Amino acid sequence: MMDGLALLRTAADGMDAQRAALDVEARNVAAAEAAGPNGAYARLVPEFALRDDGEGTRVLFAGTRSERGVNVDILTEMLAVMNASRAYESNASLFDVGKTLAEKTIEMGRLS
Repeated sequence: MMDGLALLRTAADGMDAQRAALDVEARNVAAAEAAGPNGAYARLVPEFALRDDGEGTRVLFAGTRSERGVNVDILTEMLAVMNASRAYESNASLFDVGKTLAEKTIEMGRLS
């Protein structure tokens, strides 16, 4: 069972990873705009890693890799931005749930 602090840590890790992914996608969008419809600019893809730190498994941004032979395409990048943005929002919602859980736990401790 996940406690409130672990939930907060997991959600924060997810937000950090998606923020990094959004940075990569923003770079790709800028490259697509700069290159134009006939330009060639290698697409970077964010990568994530699972790490066990003894307190649980964490999701971390692990860097980027270049997709060989694939140029940046504005439509693909905008879809990737939307996906990363939605994932960030989901993690933010999960963080709010964890925060509420922690607050309620503290309130219950005061009543005891």
